[in-house]
Amino acid sequence: VLGLLVWTLIAGTEYFLYPAFGWVMFVAVFYWVLTVFFLIIYMTMTYTRIPQVPWTMVGLCFNGSAFVLYLIAAIVDASSVTKDLHNHNYNSWAASSFFAFLVTSCYAGNTYFSFISWRSRTLQ
Repeated sequence: VLGLLVWTLIAGTEYFLYPAFGWVMFVAVFYWVLTVFFLIIYMTMTYTRIPQVPWTMVGLCFNGSAFVLYLIAAIVDASSVTKDLHNHNYNSWAASSFFAFLVTSCYAGNTYFSFISWRSRTLQ
């Protein structure tokens, strides 16, 4: 939900005029789609039908990469927000920056728990 807020807040503006917001949009939409994909896989328990895939490693790599790229995107988003008199997108961009940092913290927590899960499986 938070990732959806990030890209909808940016998509409602003239983000295409600023390359930095294009990067934020790419990261937000890409990881939102992948997160929904993995959510469907886990909710339908499809992962139990494909035991050849090391799902704990996949989760760790996914969450780790999402954390790193979202952190970069959140920093880029926050540093690109300017209060220009002719720019009416300030509130949307500021809100997207706030939610991008929230999503980053969520992926950081998920990365930590994925690491704990992966480590407990490798120690067995």
